[in-house]
Amino acid sequence: MHIPLLQDILILLGFSAIIVFVLQKLKLPSIIGFLLTGIVIGPYGLSLSNAVEEVEVLSEIGVILLLFVIGMELSIKQLASIKKTIFIGGFLQVGITAIVTGIIYYFLGYSWNESVFVGFLFSLSSTAIVLKTLQDRKEILTPHGRNALAILIFQDIIIVPMMLITPLIAGESTNVGMSILSLVIKSVIVIVITLISARYIVPKLMHAVAKTNSKELFLLVTFTLCFAIAFFTSEVGLSLALGAFIAGLIISESEYSHQATSIILPFRELFTSFFFVSVGMLLDLSFFLDKIPTIMLLVLLVFLIKSIIASIAVATLQYPTRTVLLTGLSLFQIGEFAFILSKVGIEYNLLSAETNQYFLSVSIVSMMLTPFVIIFSERIANNFIGISKKMGVAPTLVLDKNISKIGDLNLENHLIIIGYGINGSNLTKAAVASNIPFVVIEMNAETVRQEKSKGLPIIFGDATQDHILEAVHLSDARAAVIAISDNIATKTIIKNIRHHSESLYLVVRTRYVKETS
Repeated sequence: MHIPLLQDILILLGFSAIIVFVLQKLKLPSIIGFLLTGIVIGPYGLSLSNAVEEVEVLSEIGVILLLFVIGMELSIKQLASIKKTIFIGGFLQVGITAIVTGIIYYFLGYSWNESVFVGFLFSLSSTAIVLKTLQDRKEILTPHGRNALAILIFQDIIIVPMMLITPLIAGESTNVGMSILSLVIKSVIVIVITLISARYIVPKLMHAVAKTNSKELFLLVTFTLCFAIAFFTSEVGLSLALGAFIAGLIISESEYSHQATSIILPFRELFTSFFFVSVGMLLDLSFFLDKIPTIMLLVLLVFLIKSIIASIAVATLQYPTRTVLLTGLSLFQIGEFAFILSKVGIEYNLLSAETNQYFLSVSIVSMMLTPFVIIFSERIANNFIGISKKMGVAPTLVLDKNISKIGDLNLENHLIIIGYGINGSNLTKAAVASNIPFVVIEMNAETVRQEKSKGLPIIFGDATQDHILEAVHLSDARAAVIAISDNIATKTIIKNIRHHSESLYLVVRTRYVKETS
């Protein structure tokens, strides 16, 4: 019996293996290989596979599993800690990007409704590529990783209202108000069910399944929970990806989340590759090659506009410059949910065929550049801060009023604690019990405000910046402890500390042995 899709999958996997192998030898990200595979085998390339719709279905599974794993690596408590970034940062990023893009498009001679819709498209970033790249680099739990995740979650939520509003701006007479009200009610129900399931139902279910010692049953139940919740959220009008993320959050509250993650990972890697291939298959090579100067100029404009706006959105939440820049650079691309929204726009004549090809070309090129930009984002941010210092511009976007005044403290032969997470807070308790003078540097503004009100000697700031280290009298300190999870930032802090003092006793927290090298 001949199965047509089997041939397409064989071609897809075969070319992926060859291209990714070559790119790995060149030390290039595998995501680029999957995108190139889609371009090569797709209908606009060698036409070896025309099963675009079938591959898209498989790619949806990849996005679901990716968000499921991300959810399991977090927790509801951690998610609650970034709620401001989700709603304030996300709203500002999407809103300002949509307005700026819409205004530019309007002045190019297009109608207001087309301009608003194009603004919607360009405000969305790639959840799959950004989170996959950050996860591969173990940066999901870093400050900029959490900020990027928070804004992407908001984008996953806002895509639904955008799809509901699209018929309205196209002039169609639909009752959008009632649809949005219904969506809000359904969302509240989903949140309530999530909290109840995470606290009372799923932990007991996973415990009962784990007691059977059946790996097959554990795998089956894990997948069932993932797809059941994703399907449920999809049915009530939210996205599949958001549902999968919620499913991961629910399981993360049980002690079996690590085991669930380990069994999902191989499947996630396989199906996520289908997603990137499906994106590459959309690129019209002849159009791209014919319009390449214009497309690359548009990519540059998108990079600058979206990076700056995302940075501004995060800066309003009073994060340090380094975190602000790294977050902005992570979110410059146009994302996969924009492809879904573009189909709705074409249906309502808000997007012409030529504009859609420009949009697809710019989106795919920006996606292909994303891993490289994230890889070099640290160097870009450091260069920007260095240039700002040379020009006499303050290298921090944080308001001065948010840096606690510690001049009245007698900081001499003291302990400096960088990071006020679990390890940092435990260390402060030990210092208090031992009557050791100390000061804490923390980047979470809310934490600083709360702990400062309790009398804790704590300042808000980024320890990678020299003036923050000088503010805590580093040269007079006896010892310093770096208790943060960002390995890249840790290395920068060590370098800066040693620049100020070669004799300071330094203790560094790491999660992996390889990070000690």
